Amino acid sequence: MGKLKFLTLSLSVLFTLSCASPDPPPPKKTVFEPMFQPVERAKAVQDTVNAQADATRKAVDSQERGEPEH
Repeated sequence: MGKLKFLTLSLSVLFTLSCASPDPPPPKKTVFEPMFQPVERAKAVQDTVNAQADATRKAVDSQERGEPEH
């Protein structure tokens, strides 16, 4: 009878430990995610456009001051 209690206890502990996950599950995708993808893409495009506009603005400013081009 002592072996049965030990076996039951050890199996329940092993079962509990095997079910515990150290990593949290990844976030679930929502139904709204397809609507946010174009917005994120548009933000990335806008960042690219802003960077190009800054580079052009700096080039024009340096030409107006008569500085040599880099």
